[in-house]
Amino acid sequence: MLITAAREIYTDQGVDAPLDDIARRAGVGSATLYRRFAGRAELIEAVFGDSLRDILRAAEEARSAVDAWVGLTAYLERIFGLLAADRGTNDLMTTGIQGVPSLDALREENAKTLDVLLRRAQEQGAVRKDATAEDLQFMLAALGRAVPGSTVAAPLAWRRYLFLLLDGLRPEGSHPLPAPSLTTEQLNAAMLQLGKVRRPRAGRAD
Repeated sequence: MLITAAREIYTDQGVDAPLDDIARRAGVGSATLYRRFAGRAELIEAVFGDSLRDILRAAEEARSAVDAWVGLTAYLERIFGLLAADRGTNDLMTTGIQGVPSLDALREENAKTLDVLLRRAQEQGAVRKDATAEDLQFMLAALGRAVPGSTVAAPLAWRRYLFLLLDGLRPEGSHPLPAPSLTTEQLNAAMLQLGKVRRPRAGRAD
């Protein structure tokens, strides 16, 4: 009951929703929730662990694609479909929230997948040579944060903007970029700021 209530609240409000709201939705006292889950991170793991592992499998499938561009676009369409359908998943995947084991694994696997597919697509002539994995991660996170707002007015608008972004990676008609790519350290700092979602704490968190 608590897991179902948490899923509903996170889908509607995002993962920063108060834990007391989840307890009320489940029809139990807050003390019951806190006895079962040590804090927000543990509850998030229980709610999203399976779906995050599904995304891990999607990443593995994408890296096995012979055509790296096809693998990259299919992977991103699948990810953004999830971001549009579930605000909780959106929060997890587009901000620097820490302390959720399956999310930590997904973040590492996602970065690896984007890096591998981007480099292979460049080798195959499908992506401009000056694009970096950090460029792609930052642009995708920024677009992902805008997805919940766009779906209110037009549920599939995200597909237009994702493909505009992807077209910017193509070598045809590209121009020199006016500034260097973010370093890995700069990207991590930017991701922590993006969305301003609070980090889970070990104890009570609401």
